[in-house]
Amino acid sequence: MRVLVQRVSRAAVTVDGATTGEIGGGLLLLVGVEEADDAADIDWLARKISQLRVFSDEAGVMNRSLLDCGGDALAVSQFTLHASVKKGNRPSYSRAARGEISQPMFERFVAALSDVLGKPVPTGVFGADMQVSLVNDGPVTIWLDSKKPE
Repeated sequence: MRVLVQRVSRAAVTVDGATTGEIGGGLLLLVGVEEADDAADIDWLARKISQLRVFSDEAGVMNRSLLDCGGDALAVSQFTLHASVKKGNRPSYSRAARGEISQPMFERFVAALSDVLGKPVPTGVFGADMQVSLVNDGPVTIWLDSKKPE
């Protein structure tokens, strides 16, 4: 699984003009699932994201996590995170899992993160044409890949 993590002061996702998920300060998570992902990937990412120290402490140092500051998370499924542009200019999405695999995996990821945070994690609508709005805070943007945990 790949997750692009962005620290935000607010973020929202809308589908057909209706807001389906919205948060104040916290993390916007763009989530891509590939065929080889499993429960271990979900667990690693839920734990890593909840404990990622990207929020400032009293001294202005990024030393606090979502758990420490009580921030929110908004998760949006995004298969394009597995795009490959090795050949030509048209991205290939062959590494992205098909919907029948990626949707349940995405839902399990959201449930696992909700359990770790102790509160619901709002989302977009899987497979829909979504509009995501955000106000980057920092900006702080971090790339997580459960197959390459760096």
